[in-house]
Amino acid sequence: MAMTSASLPPPSPPSSHTRPRLPLPTRGRALLLVLLALLTAIPALGLVVTAGGDAEAHGTPMKPGSRTFLCWQDALTDTGEIKAVNPACKTAQQVSGTTPFYNWFSVLRSDGAGRTRGFVPDGELCSGGNTNFTGFNTPSADWPLTHLTSGATVDFSYNAWAAHPGWFYVYITKDGFDPTRTLTWDAIESQPFLSVDHPPLNGTPGNVEANYSWSGQLPANKSGRHLIYMVWQRSDSAETFYSCSDIVFDGGNGEVTGIKDPGNPPTEPPPGACTASRRTTGSWNGGYQSEVTVTNSGTVPMLGWMVDWTLPAGQSVASLWNGTPTYNGQAVMVHNANWNGSLSPGQSATFGYVVQGSGGDTATTLPCRVG
Repeated sequence: MAMTSASLPPPSPPSSHTRPRLPLPTRGRALLLVLLALLTAIPALGLVVTAGGDAEAHGTPMKPGSRTFLCWQDALTDTGEIKAVNPACKTAQQVSGTTPFYNWFSVLRSDGAGRTRGFVPDGELCSGGNTNFTGFNTPSADWPLTHLTSGATVDFSYNAWAAHPGWFYVYITKDGFDPTRTLTWDAIESQPFLSVDHPPLNGTPGNVEANYSWSGQLPANKSGRHLIYMVWQRSDSAETFYSCSDIVFDGGNGEVTGIKDPGNPPTEPPPGACTASRRTTGSWNGGYQSEVTVTNSGTVPMLGWMVDWTLPAGQSVASLWNGTPTYNGQAVMVHNANWNGSLSPGQSATFGYVVQGSGGDTATTLPCRVG
């Protein structure tokens, strides 16, 4: 029996719970059926894009650039200081300070679980309700602007600062959007015009060049100023990212205006650096306890950190405190807890864990990334 668009409901926004991920063969067949059905549906229903592999990221959109990313480009000086030139970016700096500029990839809620309306308050959409980024909610016509063509197929690019799998939902504002008015959920279309399922990583996480990208069609019959709102929901935790990208439909091809040097975006210095040292604090037959000290070893403040390592075969983490862990076989990834992620240069935080299994661990340092 042929499948028609009438046999399927329109795509819905992210649920309030992280979705379980299907085994790959089952997931692949299910996604193929959904994609085939959506390709027969009317364009207004949007597009689901799937790709092989897992998305790996902890970042923000670079194409079209988010407010935090483009303002970082606008404000970063040759000496590594933050001195915003764009008027809206300058206001964000006055409200929130320079820390969110160095941490442009960290507009997140650890308790988001993909939630949008009813969770992120009106007037706080661009910060995702994260108080560290309040200045980026300011209504203004001066935000850095990406010039696009309505209905065109374009390449989207999302910075990959750290490694997480997830789904992406891309929304657009309704006709009549006014950037000088407080942004509310009523100003945004209720359904995403584009959804992306675990796109693959390009490059190595932890730098500006690393990204994952996909192609998608922009909404047709749009003109003038608009805002693209992206929600990235991790599939391995409740952590969710939010972003605002200011755009104008004027026949453009991705040109950026409103930043001091759009043709030469900064790549150095890096947004920050951290180190992690490990020590065994106790051991017994069949297990041991460790403490990890994370230190901001860079010259700029950071809002979060992540440490990852691989346990020897036969070992597993029995308990962990002062951090948020993700486990994948023998691989362990620990993000900061809500209360110990913000570190000034030279400042440290610790987390501890207990391992069951024989063999101990002789490592004294572990990989650490800002995030």
